[in-house]
Amino acid sequence: MAYEHIMFEKNDGIAIVTLNRPDKLNAWTRIMEREVRNAVEDADKDDGIRVIVLTGAGRGFCAGADMDLLSGIEDGSEKREPGAVYGTEPYNVAIRADFQTQYSYFPSISKPIIGAINGPAAGLGMVISLYCDMRFASREAVFMTAFAKRGLIAEHGISWMLPQLIGHSAALDLLLSSRKVTAEEALRLGLVNQVHDADALLPAVIAYAKDLANNVSPRSMAVMKRQVYTAQFQTLSEAVATGNEEMLKSFASEDFKEGVAHFLEKRPANFSGK
Repeated sequence: MAYEHIMFEKNDGIAIVTLNRPDKLNAWTRIMEREVRNAVEDADKDDGIRVIVLTGAGRGFCAGADMDLLSGIEDGSEKREPGAVYGTEPYNVAIRADFQTQYSYFPSISKPIIGAINGPAAGLGMVISLYCDMRFASREAVFMTAFAKRGLIAEHGISWMLPQLIGHSAALDLLLSSRKVTAEEALRLGLVNQVHDADALLPAVIAYAKDLANNVSPRSMAVMKRQVYTAQFQTLSEAVATGNEEMLKSFASEDFKEGVAHFLEKRPANFSGK
């Protein structure tokens, strides 16, 4: 499909989704919301894609919801029924309900999603970045929840995701103060995995993604991702039981046989994902 507010490309097993409203610091719109979901789900269904990268065009990642969208909510032109959830796909019984809401679907995607945070990530833009499985940031990146300074609250599940990543007290600090967090502080907090100079960010992300795409079992990545997100709702014994069950399935997989063979034969891996 043709995209208006994003760019979408696939190359060497990697899909890159780029928020593409650089003149607006990639402020989020309903069109962008639909297009990002379409692109991510397209990449998830493509057997040739092993890793998904999400980034922003220009000097920003995403400055939050577009002001026209916020104005529409204020004046009532953006209609919302009480309790309604917008932008969701038909309910899938095979996926946790937690990961089927408007913005929480990234954990249900079987492939790793790496956020290349190239600039400001504020409000809804920060929420989107948190749902990525990993975040690599430019030194110019700035994180800010913004909600409290707009008379809003911790929206779209950030009250759950942020404490999972940085802890209860630090999450409340960022939410209540709405202060700006630099990339270096974000690294210390555990909000991001790596920090790079601006011109080195995307090459570093692509190099990491290529290593996953070429040298790691896609089946293993999909199962591990599901385990990690599901474990947050499990007891330890339940997580152990799940791991034991999945290990038996792994022993019977093509990727396990290939994993042993390429190691013994000292050659590059050729995983099928099965």
